[in-house]
Amino acid sequence: MTLALPTFPALLQRFFTQRLMQQKRVSAHTIKSYRDTFRLLLRFGQKRLRTSPDRLAFEMIDAPFISAFLNELEKTRGITARTRNLRLTAIRSFFRFAAYEMPTHSAQIQRVLAMPAKRFDRKLIDFMTRPEVEALLSAPDKSTWSGRRDHALLLITLQTGLRLSEVTGLRRQDITLGTGAHVEVLGKGRKQRAIPLCKPVAKVLEAWLDETSAAQDGIVFPTCAAGD
Repeated sequence: MTLALPTFPALLQRFFTQRLMQQKRVSAHTIKSYRDTFRLLLRFGQKRLRTSPDRLAFEMIDAPFISAFLNELEKTRGITARTRNLRLTAIRSFFRFAAYEMPTHSAQIQRVLAMPAKRFDRKLIDFMTRPEVEALLSAPDKSTWSGRRDHALLLITLQTGLRLSEVTGLRRQDITLGTGAHVEVLGKGRKQRAIPLCKPVAKVLEAWLDETSAAQDGIVFPTCAAGD
C-alpha cells in the first residue's frame, strides 16, 4: 500500500509546527523571519501562477520559480543581498525537511538545495576607541536610578558583546558573581554560552543587583523601578 504524499500546504504547516517549533525549537525571531519569507512566496505564487495558496502543489515550487521569486524581491522591494540570502536560507530549510517527506521529488529538492547564495562585500566591523567607550559610559546620570541601570547595562554589553535582545532579557539567575563571575545566555540558534565578567564589571553589576533586589527569575535591567 502506497502512502499518500502530503499536500504543499500540509507540508508547510508541519515544517513550522513539527520541524521548527517542536524539533529544532528555534527562536521566535527565526519563526517570524521564516513566516515572512513564505508569506511573500505564497503571494508571489498567486501572482505568477494564478494559483491560490491552498491550491499550490509542491512541484510548482521548483528552482526556477524560487529564483524568480528572489529576483522579484530585489526588483520590487529593493532588498539587499544579505536579505535575499536569508530568504533563501528559509526556503532551503523547508526543502531539507521536505527531502524526508517527499522522496519522489528528490531531483527537484536537490536542485533547490544547490541554489547558491548571492555574494556580497562584507564590511569590517569597527571597534570603539577608548575615548568613545569612556564617553558612552559617562553619558548616563548615575545619580538617578535609570542612569545607574543604563550604566550597568552599557558596561556589561561592552565587556561581553551581548546582543540587545540578550542583555535586555537577562535574569538574575543568569548571573554568577564572586569567584568565576560570569553570565550565561541562550543566544541565537538556542546556543547556550557562558561569558566571564572582569572584576570591575562584576562589582558594578553586584551593586546594581543589590539595589534592585531582583528575584532569581527577575529581569536584571527592568524598564522601571519596582513600585513605580
